[in-house]
Amino acid sequence: MAPFGQALATALQNEAGAVLYLNGTLGMGKTTLSQAVIKGCGWSDRVKSPTYTLLEPYECEKLLLVHIDLYRLADPQELEYLGLRDYLEPNTAWLVEWPERGLGVLPSADVIVHFEEADGGRKLGIEAVSEKGYRLSQQLESVWETRQ
Repeated sequence: MAPFGQALATALQNEAGAVLYLNGTLGMGKTTLSQAVIKGCGWSDRVKSPTYTLLEPYECEKLLLVHIDLYRLADPQELEYLGLRDYLEPNTAWLVEWPERGLGVLPSADVIVHFEEADGGRKLGIEAVSEKGYRLSQQLESVWETRQ
């Protein structure tokens, strides 16, 4: 997961302002990928899981990463109290776990990363759902190909 997270971090720094939805069941690696992306963007301190706080911002050198975990969210309207609008900046990327729990309040995704079980392991799928997402996925392909 770490090499893919590093590749995703590189692509996000080139295409800032992206919103990524991380879709998958419990224990599929959404938080692990998020931590790898945050570290890949240059964050050197501990990366905390936002399971209880719902949101953790990480001010990296080139990018502000907002890691959101909505697993414990009871109602999407609760997101209004988190100050999400403050993070709608061009130099900010969002990594959203359990995005279906915030529908109607979250900004639309640019990319959806699908986590699936496959042959006793995991398989990741990338779905671009906006023009920005398409550019990001193109960059991700070229970055990822050079690392494999």
